[in-house]
Amino acid sequence: MDIAIYLHAMTALFVIIDPIGAALIFNSLVGNSDKKYRYIMATKAIIISGLTLILFGNYGEALFYHLGININSLRISGGLLLFYTAFQMITSDLSFSNKGEQTDISVFPMSVPLLAGPGTLTLALLLFSNTTATAGTLAVAAAIISTLLLTFALMLLSKHLKKVIGKTGDEILKRFLGVILAALAIQFIYDGINNLII
Repeated sequence: MDIAIYLHAMTALFVIIDPIGAALIFNSLVGNSDKKYRYIMATKAIIISGLTLILFGNYGEALFYHLGININSLRISGGLLLFYTAFQMITSDLSFSNKGEQTDISVFPMSVPLLAGPGTLTLALLLFSNTTATAGTLAVAAAIISTLLLTFALMLLSKHLKKVIGKTGDEILKRFLGVILAALAIQFIYDGINNLII
């Protein structure tokens, strides 16, 4: 496994998935539900998101090839999409809703759009497409699994996390991560344009 690729992918995924923010949203959705329900919802959300990201990351490029879409065009559009996500992270207000109903939140909204939304899917595809070696592919897959496992742990601890960080702390973190994501998005756009010109 390529450690450099793993660390790069882990950083990018951590920024866009935002495990702390996702855990706080998860806590607001499950409300005061029992531990079993919280565990089932967190487990399902992580498994669905992990499979979606790894499968789309590996086979999405082949799909786009059959559709006649150049990977560099995807880098540019993906970069723009990531930049939009970053802009939303920096400028939008967080919304918390205490429903407390035991509905299945694992697919929507936890998996899509929070954990495996358009921005994360694009990032996964770009990360997998940037490496051809088996070690690099394993590193990206390991980064996805690591980030989601961290998110899973924070979801299970979200009641305590909410008390520690609070809404203000999450807003500060979200905006800081948004700036990093914006820089990453510009890099994707730059690489895409560069490769198209060359």
